Amino acid sequence: MPENIATILSANPWIFLVAAIWTIPLKGVALWRAARNQSLAWFIVLLIINTLGILDIIYIFIFSKRKDAPQQVETQRTQIPEKKILDIEAAQADLDDTEEKS
Repeated sequence: MPENIATILSANPWIFLVAAIWTIPLKGVALWRAARNQSLAWFIVLLIINTLGILDIIYIFIFSKRKDAPQQVETQRTQIPEKKILDIEAAQADLDDTEEKS
């Protein structure tokens, strides 16, 4: 029976491959969500600390509030301004009335 972790890892190099296959996708998703949620502290912690996916799973399922999930977009109705038609005859009549009063 091997006495320490170094002996186990040197005898079974496939453990690194399994750990990488397990960790890389989880770390990628966790970092992506932290960046999309603008969580700088989580991004730095997830980038630096490697816990074989445990911290990544905790962030993905507990702390990242699915801000990246598709949400219904409410369409905002814009008000169309009324078209103003220039009535030259009415404008001239108003102008004439103003001139007569003065």
